[in-house]
Amino acid sequence: MGIGKITRNFQVTIPRDVREVRPVREGDLVMFSVEGDRIILEMVDEDPIKAAAGIWSDMKEDGVAFERRLRRESEARLRREMDDD
Repeated sequence: MGIGKITRNFQVTIPRDVREVRPVREGDLVMFSVEGDRIILEMVDEDPIKAAAGIWSDMKEDGVAFERRLRRESEARLRREMDDD
């Protein structure tokens, strides 16, 4: 595989031999992850943010209601713990 250089704008050119193994086009989505001191670049089929946006579609409550319920439960638990002391 090839070696790329990071520019002052933090851009990297994907080496030709890598592009020949895994063709990429302008506009393709990639995801960066870190494992220890390694940076991993992976192709993604769809935007993970957009994919996660529909996560609440089958839920009985939306994200705001879910967060409010969790906060109420947490506050109630904290009050009980303080009453036990």
